[in-house]
Order: sequence, then structure tokens, then C-alpha cells
Amino acid sequence: MSAPLILVTSDQRAFDKYVWVATPTQYLEAVAEVAHGVPVVVPALDDPLDVDALLDRADGVLATGSKSNVYPGCYGGSPTEEAEPYDRARDAVSLNLIARAVDRGVPMLAICRGMQELNAALGGTLHPAVHAIEGRMDHRPPEHEDNAVRFKLSHEVSLDPEGELARLIGETDFMVNSLHRQAVFALSDRLIVEGRAPDGTIEAVRVKDASAFALAVQWHPEFWARTDPPSRRLFEAFGDAARAYAAARAGSPATA
Repeated sequence: MSAPLILVTSDQRAFDKYVWVATPTQYLEAVAEVAHGVPVVVPALDDPLDVDALLDRADGVLATGSKSNVYPGCYGGSPTEEAEPYDRARDAVSLNLIARAVDRGVPMLAICRGMQELNAALGGTLHPAVHAIEGRMDHRPPEHEDNAVRFKLSHEVSLDPEGELARLIGETDFMVNSLHRQAVFALSDRLIVEGRAPDGTIEAVRVKDASAFALAVQWHPEFWARTDPPSRRLFEAFGDAARAYAAARAGSPATA
């Protein structure tokens, strides 16, 4: 059968006198080369798309990370300068796409901002600056021109040994990178914690009532998906889930 079609969320960016939609290539390459899917960028438009029409044609959803934070009004908070920058167009598309993917049982992997969007879309709340909470680590990346330094594996994550993510990855304790300010504050009652950082920050969750693959991580596995075993296994498992979903829709057995 053909490779599964994976919807990939995007940002809205202004440069060169235009408003552009943009997605870092690392996500697209991880989908194509490790998950063995076909990535299709979903544009963040001010007039949101019909996400159900998109999901009718899709076999998976990848919710990406971003420099922007989820607008506090999306989870009952108040906007502050500390929580900027925002991307209201992305919020309008991504939160709806994520919620409908979960409801429809379309396999989904959410990363960094994507995990925060998942929590907000399902009724949870976020903290715009987790490093400001007493006892928490500074989860922001180092200021550096080299992305290999910014995305370096910098702290350990501990997974629930009985959880879905530990089963898929085959490990419970390993190093991950950290490039975020915003983090889960009050967890949605539809989510279950799959892993935490040493300071207690929630680093991985799953949708407890999902009918398909629905996992989210706070770190960035896409950057090291070719070389880091836990990162690679996560994308491989996502690709397997998307192929199984595509096969079920087509009425044929999944093949790698």
C-alpha cells in the first residue's frame, strides 16, 4: 500500500513583505525518512480550514513545536507580555485539528507546543514560564547559533514503566532535549502522564480514551530522529500506527 498521509501543523510568520506559513524541515524529514509517511503541511490561516475535510483524507497528524506560545485565552488565562509571542492563526487551526483528530481516532503525535495545544484543546491549562515556578528547572535552550547545541540532549526523562510510551520506546529513563518556556500546568482530565523531568515537569502524556495512537512529548524527537534510538522509535511507532489506520480504512492489512 502507499505511504500514509500525515498532516503537519504550521506557524504563521511575517517576512519579506508577505505573511507565510512555515514548518521546520526537521519535522517533515522525520515523517518522510523515519515514519515513512508523506508529510502535508496544514496552513495556519486567519480564516481556519475545514479540518474534518482534511482528516477525511489523512492517516495521521503531527502537531509541531514552535517559538510561539498558545494564546492564554485558549485555556481561560489572560494574555501577558511574558507569554508572547502568540500565533492566533495557528491556535485557531491546530487546536481544532487536534481535538477532531482525537475524537475521530486519527493517529496523532504532538511535540512541544503541540503537546501544550493538546492539553489546552482538551480542557487543561498552561503556565507561560515554567522556569519561574519555584523548584523547576530552566527548560529554555541555550543561546547559540548552532542548532546541534540548542537541541542537545540536556536532561533525563523518566517514563511510567507501565505506560504506552515506555512500551513503544523500550526504555524508561533516557536523555532528551529542552527548548520550551510554556508547559502543562493543570492537566486535562482526558490525559494521562506518561513521563516527567527530574523537576516534576510533565514531559509526556497520552489521551486515555483515545481509540488510536495519541501521544505527546515536551521534547523534540524530530531533531535526532535518525540517530537517537528513543527518538527514532517514537517516529517509527507513529508511522506504524498511521499505516495501520490507512490499512483499516482501505480494508487491507498494513505493511511497512
